[in-house]
Amino acid sequence: MDRPTAPMARLPETLEIDAYAPAQIAERVERAGVAKARLPALQTLALGVLAGAFIALGAMLFTLVTTDHGMGFGPARWLGGITFSLGLVMVAIAGAELFTGNNLLVMAWVDGRIRLAELARNWTIVYFGNFVGAVGVAFLVWLADGLSLGQGRVLDTAAAIARAKVGLDPVVAFFRAVLCNVLVCMAVWLSFAAREVTGKILAIVFPISAFVALGFEHSIANMYFLPVAILHGVEDVGFGGLFTNLVPVTAGNVVGGGGLVALAYWLCYRYKAEATVERR
Repeated sequence: MDRPTAPMARLPETLEIDAYAPAQIAERVERAGVAKARLPALQTLALGVLAGAFIALGAMLFTLVTTDHGMGFGPARWLGGITFSLGLVMVAIAGAELFTGNNLLVMAWVDGRIRLAELARNWTIVYFGNFVGAVGVAFLVWLADGLSLGQGRVLDTAAAIARAKVGLDPVVAFFRAVLCNVLVCMAVWLSFAAREVTGKILAIVFPISAFVALGFEHSIANMYFLPVAILHGVEDVGFGGLFTNLVPVTAGNVVGGGGLVALAYWLCYRYKAEATVERR
């Protein structure tokens, strides 16, 4: 006689998948946004400087790797993108405040958990800190003669990168920046799904390598690419070009990250959701 079979026990939700679910990611991103918005100004500035320096180091490595690569255009761009990922990996794992990633604070703002003034304060301090960190690394590279590697061919690559950026039409630069920060904020978003360091790194590498390979525009990276060319006296690259590039690129980054990622996911997972963070 067959024995009756017991109903199969349902595994706890936390055991069914080793990553946070999308709704949990949204909650974690929002809580992180509240904490970031209320971080003391000095700490915010210091962490902003670190983030700018980290992104600049990734940009410097990208410049080296894409010099005399001996590969086809696409593979070389993708390899360069993987190396550039170093910057955001250090930001996410070591801890730093990056303006483009912090565009996700829009989620906490539209949900009423931080004020517009707190959002603006964070973005202003972090953006300035990122600028100081990125330009500081550019200055150190100039002092160290870091672009002389390869008998000056790395400098040639850096010059070509900078000239291409200042030569962009502002409208093109804006939309490339929109696309860039969709991928950057998705990298940050995906890293919030991970429970371990290795998972965070893997979540970051593919979106970041994609935006770099596709030639999109990142305002903080450009805070290194353009000043390092200016310091080395690259023709056709000056402070005017730095300004005309950063304005549309920064605006595009905000639209891409704050609008197309933060607002979209707020609508999907936080709109009319039960409050988990005290409102102000």
